[in-house]
Amino acid sequence: MQNTHINDQIRALHGAMVDIVSFINRSQVDEMLIHKAGIRLDRALFPLLLGIAYAGPVGIVDLADRAGRDYTTVSRQVGKLEALGLVERRTTPRDKRVHEVMITPEGKAMTDTVDAARAQIGRQVLESWEPAEVDNMIRLMKKLTEALAATAREG
Repeated sequence: MQNTHINDQIRALHGAMVDIVSFINRSQVDEMLIHKAGIRLDRALFPLLLGIAYAGPVGIVDLADRAGRDYTTVSRQVGKLEALGLVERRTTPRDKRVHEVMITPEGKAMTDTVDAARAQIGRQVLESWEPAEVDNMIRLMKKLTEALAATAREG
């Protein structure tokens, strides 16, 4: 009986996570943030810029893996971000064959504008929540992420 309940909970949790990821990955969400932030950037480049700002400096292969895209596609798109002056590539100190990408001050200014737009939207979404509910959600999401990462490392 207990396993059935846990299985139902895991199924419900997975469904909620799929819904969240699906929502975040919608092109309309990126377009809304781009518009609200008042920036000009190709929507295909937008998640990569945010990923570099969040995880950088980051290797191109790792960035491609995080974005769920092919390495060659991401490398080409990073080249476009580089041409716009939003990121720069460098070789890693440990291995000169490995390239990583990091955000430039211009890119950081752009992502700061996006962060402000996201915060405005987030305040609207969470305005009816109690602060303790938001704190609890953040704590539990971090706990889940850490547990998932540990499981992935263990194989």
